[in-house]
Amino acid sequence: MRFTPSIFGKLLEPIKRRQFDRLVERHAGDAYVKSFTSWSHLLALVYAQFSSAVSLRGLEAGWNANRQHHYHLGSGPLVRSTLADASKRRPVAVFAETFGLVASQLDRQTRRDGTAMVKLIDSTPIPLGKLCDWAKSNGRIRGLKMHIVFDPKADCPSILDITDANVNDAQIGRTIVIEAGAIYVFDKGYCHYGWWAAIAAAKSIFVTRPKTNMGLKLVCDRPIKDAKGDGFTVLEDAEVSLASKSDSKLPIRLRRLIVQRQEGDTITLLTNDLERSAVDIAQLYKGRWQIELLFRWIKQHLKIRKFLGYNDNAIRLQLFAAMIAYALLRIAARACRIAIPILRFTELVTQCLFERRRIDAIDRPPPINPSRRRDRTSPDQIGFAYV
Repeated sequence: MRFTPSIFGKLLEPIKRRQFDRLVERHAGDAYVKSFTSWSHLLALVYAQFSSAVSLRGLEAGWNANRQHHYHLGSGPLVRSTLADASKRRPVAVFAETFGLVASQLDRQTRRDGTAMVKLIDSTPIPLGKLCDWAKSNGRIRGLKMHIVFDPKADCPSILDITDANVNDAQIGRTIVIEAGAIYVFDKGYCHYGWWAAIAAAKSIFVTRPKTNMGLKLVCDRPIKDAKGDGFTVLEDAEVSLASKSDSKLPIRLRRLIVQRQEGDTITLLTNDLERSAVDIAQLYKGRWQIELLFRWIKQHLKIRKFLGYNDNAIRLQLFAAMIAYALLRIAARACRIAIPILRFTELVTQCLFERRRIDAIDRPPPINPSRRRDRTSPDQIGFAYV
C-alpha cells in the first residue's frame, strides 16, 4: 500500500535531514544527549507553533496523543522535563542556521524577472515583562529584539537575528552582507555613515529618512517631472551633501526628497539613487509598510506571546522555531499553489495536522465514497433472478 505522509510531515520536507545533521554536528547540538536529539527538539517546537500549544503539559499531551506518526517523522514520545532541560542548553545556532536554510529555499522559489531586489530592514521588540528579570531594557520595554531583513517579493525574511532590547539597530545593520544591485529600505534608526558608504560602494541603493539633527547642505535643485504618486505628492527634489563640522564624512552624492502624504503630514527621504524618478523612490519607501504588516502577522498568529520556558536560551529557540514554521507555511502554500488566504491555510493546517492527505486539497472535504463497488460476475456466468 502506498504511504501517504501527514500534513505535518509534508510541511517538514523542506528541512533536509542531512543538512540539519551537519549543522548539529558543527555546533555540537547533540553532545551528551542520550535520547532527545536536536531533530526531536525542532519537531516539538515547530509542532507547538502549528498546534497552538502554549504550555509544556499541553505540548506533551498533544504530541504523545499521535504516537502512530512518530516513527515516520523520525522522532519519539515527548517528556516535558526533558524538553525543558534541552531548551536551556541546546545551541541556538542550530535553529538559527536551520531557518536560514529554509528561508533560502523560499527565496529560490521566487522568480527574478529583471526587477530590482528590494530588501526591507527593521526590528520589532519582544516584550518579556517581569517574569524574565535577566532581560535587558532599552528604556521602553524589557525583553528581546527581533531584527529582520524582509524580501517582500518572496514574502519571507531572508535574514533573522535576535538580540537584547538595548542593542542599536545600526549595529545589526552593519553585519548584513550587502548584495550588489539590491535596494535597501530602512528607517532613521539605521543611521550609520560608514554603512551607507559601503552600500554605495557595492553599487547598491539605500532609501531612508535622515535624523532631525543631521546637517544637510543644498547642492542643487532637481526638476520634478511628475509629482503625484499613490497617496502622496513630491514637494521637493534636490541634491545635497553632508554639512558637518566634525569628522563625520560621507563621500557619496545624496538626494533629498520632501514628500507630503495624503493624510497631510510631510516626511523627508534620503537616498543615493540619482537615476530613478522622485515618485519611484517615494514609492519604495512607502513599500516599507509591508514589513510592519509582517510584524503584526507574526505577533498575532505565531505563538511568541507565551513561552514554554523563561530562560534566555529557551525563548530564543522558540522564536527561531516560530519563524521556521512561518517559512514552512509559505513554502507549502507556494509549492502547492494554495489559492486560499494564508491565514485560512494556517487555520486548516492546525486542524488537519496529522491527517494523511494532500496539502493542495486541504480546503476540500474528502470524498464520501472513494471507491465504487465493482461487479465481479463474469458475462459467461449464469445469472439467477429470485422472485
